[in-house]
Amino acid sequence: MADERIRILIADDHELFRRGLRMVLEDEPDIEVLGEAGDGQTAAELALEEIPDCVVMDVRMPVLSGIEATRKIKEDLPHCKILMLTISDEEDDLYQAIKAGANGYLLKEISIDEIGNAVRSVHSGQSLISPSMASKLLNEFASMIKKEEEKEQVPAPRLTPREMEVLQHVAQGMNNREIAKALFISENTVKNHVRNILEKLHLHSRMEAVVYAVREKLLEIK
Repeated sequence: MADERIRILIADDHELFRRGLRMVLEDEPDIEVLGEAGDGQTAAELALEEIPDCVVMDVRMPVLSGIEATRKIKEDLPHCKILMLTISDEEDDLYQAIKAGANGYLLKEISIDEIGNAVRSVHSGQSLISPSMASKLLNEFASMIKKEEEKEQVPAPRLTPREMEVLQHVAQGMNNREIAKALFISENTVKNHVRNILEKLHLHSRMEAVVYAVREKLLEIK
């Protein structure tokens, strides 16, 4: 039904790619494209006007970068999902996107036909990252841990034992349904725990929670 469709915006400064992506996504029966933006500032303004469920966002854009636009959209619309779709395989862009609140980071090397499923996954609460970026992300985490160990640690916010269990499962890449099954609790209870964890740790996304879990050595890097 129309009211069950995922409402999205497309933000990319390359018009040909943007239009092609729109054509592909408009063929998906459960996705509605609300509009397009060719720069980050327009994307942030259009998001505030249209209130989308998800924004497919490029990293490198004029006026306002995709990362800055992501940060602004997350401030105005905390529940809006942001899927970064970019040619940038720079570790710093990946990390800054996660810090800004991005829910996924995919390289444009993926098939354009896979974008529909990517939008659905991010909309459902999953975090996505291109496989080729995974090792870079873990290397960045490892570097963060070493730097933190050299400095005096600030006491971490207190999480309940159950919240710690949920966080560990989130860090392993499990979705809410998988966590609920593993811990023998309802999916709604998992959602409540995740929300409480993010609030206590002052984080914006599950991906940031993974960063925290690695830094606090809740997730082992081999």
